[in-house]
Amino acid sequence: MRIVPLGDKVVVRRVEAEEKTAGGIVLPDTAKEKPRQGKILSVGDGRLTESGKRSRPQVKEGDRVIFSSWSGNEVDVDGETLLVMSEDDILAVIE
Repeated sequence: MRIVPLGDKVVVRRVEAEEKTAGGIVLPDTAKEKPRQGKILSVGDGRLTESGKRSRPQVKEGDRVIFSSWSGNEVDVDGETLLVMSEDDILAVIE
């Protein structure tokens, strides 16, 4: 199944949480933070402006992005948890 977001929404797959700390300590599942990075899987058409035109999205499919901790809504698609969020929730693109 493919999700096609509407307007200025994007679909993001979170990157996997780190298994170890920088010092080499293995983290249990309960101690892991949800990653705030992800890969964009799908992008909507863009925001509708007051003049009735669509503004082009600043991100594209395949971009790796950073977003805030509580951004987006989680949805389950084919057993995988994805995030649907507004483009405004994206803080930066990692190059």
